[in-house]
Amino acid sequence: MKLLFCCVALISISLAQTSNPQTASPSAITQEKQKVLWQKLEANVHEIDQHLDGAMGVAIDDLVTGDQFFLHENEVFAQASSIKIAVLAELYRQAQVGKLKLTDLYTVQTSDLVPDSNIMGGLTPGVTRVTLRDLATMMIAVSDNSATNVLIDRVGMGNVNAMLDSLGLSHTRLRRKMMDLDAAKQGRENISTPREMMTLLAALYRGKVLSKDMESDFFTMLSTGKDSWIPRDLPADLKIADKPGELEAVRNDSGVVFVEGHPYVICVMTAFLRNERDGEEAISKISLDAWRMFDRLSRATEYGRVVSPGNGVR
Repeated sequence: MKLLFCCVALISISLAQTSNPQTASPSAITQEKQKVLWQKLEANVHEIDQHLDGAMGVAIDDLVTGDQFFLHENEVFAQASSIKIAVLAELYRQAQVGKLKLTDLYTVQTSDLVPDSNIMGGLTPGVTRVTLRDLATMMIAVSDNSATNVLIDRVGMGNVNAMLDSLGLSHTRLRRKMMDLDAAKQGRENISTPREMMTLLAALYRGKVLSKDMESDFFTMLSTGKDSWIPRDLPADLKIADKPGELEAVRNDSGVVFVEGHPYVICVMTAFLRNERDGEEAISKISLDAWRMFDRLSRATEYGRVVSPGNGVR
């Protein structure tokens, strides 16, 4: 009888500890507070979406916890220059396996030149030689379309899509070169979804496509200075590896934001825009809201006390 009484008492104490919020584990406390932040981010994104005269899809992935936010994440959007992320990934993958070298030289040809080629258009055909890395820099930093097309020929459109298939990205497709208006008129756009572009970037970050050294160089290349909408209102010294894309009535931007200790992927895609500037502003607003949350998470204690550099703790 005495043994039974002791067992009942122990069970009662255990249940009380479980149900008492004052004895909840720090991780449980942290998760509840973080849920509130995610809910507020969700509300802000929905408000931005409601005021946008067009269609929008969003995917955000916390690369630390795996928490995610989605809005119309499986809708297929034209990618414009954002598809160059996939071209760059395949270039680095082939360099990793020895199929090519980033230092391989290429001689610029007149037949390479297409509109929106601010660097290639100024080089001397038949004379100027550049490396594949040079071409990649042109493709990412200034979105040079001629450089992109040379790289597509070099790595192979089929190989880019095979790499995407290996990651299960069946709705992300490189289907034409840059400025191929005939292909575009036939409906052969370069496409993806917010979820799939997020998955591609997360896979690259987690080393599922490239080795550690190649991955680091890939994201350094993708961080090359450019005018895009994810970084527009964020701190200038924050590393952001992204590639925007624009077409008539379309604005996109996808990338990784390297908040110290709490990096994340963010992909925002818009279409059917009545005013393209509104699409750009919507991307920047969502990016700023996301950064504000992740920045706090990166600097906060488990109880939500944010400690900024240089501040004393009282």
